[in-house]
Amino acid sequence: FIAALGLTNITLVLHDWGSGLGFHYWATRESNAKAIAFMEAIIKPMNWNAFPIGPRIGFKLFRAPGIGWLMLSVMNMFVTQILPQMTVRKLSAAEMSQYKAPFPSVDSRRPVRQWPREIPLNGQPADMVKLVSAYSRKLQDSALPKLLIYAKPGAVLNADAVDWCRSNLKNLQTVDVGKGLHYLPEDHPHLIGEALANWYANL
Repeated sequence: FIAALGLTNITLVLHDWGSGLGFHYWATRESNAKAIAFMEAIIKPMNWNAFPIGPRIGFKLFRAPGIGWLMLSVMNMFVTQILPQMTVRKLSAAEMSQYKAPFPSVDSRRPVRQWPREIPLNGQPADMVKLVSAYSRKLQDSALPKLLIYAKPGAVLNADAVDWCRSNLKNLQTVDVGKGLHYLPEDHPHLIGEALANWYANL
């Protein structure tokens, strides 16, 4: 859609597996990006020890043949269980219904089933490890303006990962939005908006 709309000099705002897509887009089209903001993002290949124990067990099961398909495609557990568990505030029934709406059937849940299998963990899957490693190296070499929005304790970007970003990414600003796990836009939408606006105004 970026090409279709003829968008240029864009600022990417990335979260979750959207970060994999966005970082890869930037790494292969650097001249079209003005800056990158990210939160709870896949910044480099990971290992299981980086996951909190609860999600670690769940994601290992999600990636297992048979049981993973049952949990994700039939029971829709990623949407019904992981989403509320990784949000600090309690999502309302109306909010949950909006999240469930795009995935009413087994066939429609294919994207939800695929994503947990694509996270580069402990060297697998190899193609994703290669892709993420490539954009991670570019991120470390690039002086492109970057904004990291993080929460505590976080999930994908825990304290150790935030420290890694500060030590390894050039031209990086960081903003702590307070208590949060993975779905920071659900817990801190206004703080995220303010952080983005203030940062962007000074690019």
